Amino acid sequence: MSSSSSRDAHFYTTQWSLVRNARSLDGDESRAALQGLCQRYWYPLYAYLRRQGCTVEDAQDITQDFIASLLRKNSISRAAPEMGRFRAFLLGSLKKFVVDWRRRAAAKKRGGDCTLFSLDCQAAESRYRQEPIDCLTPELIYHRRWALTLINSAVDNVAADYQRREKSALFSALRGHLDGNQDRIPLAELVTKLGMTEGAIKVAAHRLRQRYRDELRRLIANTVSSPEEVADELAELFRAVGRRG
Repeated sequence: MSSSSSRDAHFYTTQWSLVRNARSLDGDESRAALQGLCQRYWYPLYAYLRRQGCTVEDAQDITQDFIASLLRKNSISRAAPEMGRFRAFLLGSLKKFVVDWRRRAAAKKRGGDCTLFSLDCQAAESRYRQEPIDCLTPELIYHRRWALTLINSAVDNVAADYQRREKSALFSALRGHLDGNQDRIPLAELVTKLGMTEGAIKVAAHRLRQRYRDELRRLIANTVSSPEEVADELAELFRAVGRRG
């Protein structure tokens, strides 16, 4: 097998893995997979609804009922890598759901009878009120929050990796360099703090950035339909939050 073929084969064993595992609600593993999807991505949906003009209560109800619908009807089974990016699938599904939800006039109580976990709606509204007051459309704020969700997940996963290797202090000291801004923390300050040479610190910062980008690409690979899309999606996510890679 060529290196390219090997790379593609590895990609297809990891992309959309949560979606595939969540397609059947039989068994603890698939149930946990779907719960993981919902826990990771529900806030971008909530922020989209609030920017659409939904009240706090309606945004909470719609988000809960939409997720409950995914569980109850196994709607996630319609998602497939060949359909494109998972964030687009979710947003498109939500838009259709909102039309139906309003038609039914929210007849069901929040969460329905299939909610496998509760959403921290109070915390979500607090987060939403901290969003910048700008001209972002509902779609743009959805993509922005989606990007930040992935970025924060990547940072958390790398932090956990450094903690397992007993390098938490190094991660904390160099975290400010993740965006490639070498001037964020003066090297002289880091030399004193870490007891390392400037050269060693630069190498450590480079390795941390590479580890972070690898983790971010891994998370993105679970939401796009081909290896070629990862780089484009990465660029789009950074544009959505207005930062460097």
